[in-house]
Amino acid sequence: MNIFHLFAKNNINQEIEKCRNTPGAVLLDVRSKEEYDSGHIPGSINIPVENIKDVEKHIINQETPVFVYCLRGTRSLKAVKVMQTLGYTQVKSIGGIASYKGPKD
Repeated sequence: MNIFHLFAKNNINQEIEKCRNTPGAVLLDVRSKEEYDSGHIPGSINIPVENIKDVEKHIINQETPVFVYCLRGTRSLKAVKVMQTLGYTQVKSIGGIASYKGPKD
């Protein structure tokens, strides 16, 4: 690995594909309800980053693979850190919907 890998951004489109191919995985949108309602990745659930501790009500098993996105990636990183402190072991920020190329609901 070279130094450029340290700064490489996730490709949300590739990560969505990984999510869809991972048994039991959850796609989590941490934008506001209004943002989510205006368009989101099909199959995702919405828990705004401000309410991320509510994740325990929606994703009971802390070993569930969770792929987290927001608009550009900042809120998803914050959500992942909180989820890790809550004991989630397979949670990953995949970036922002702004770079997503697929259909939106």
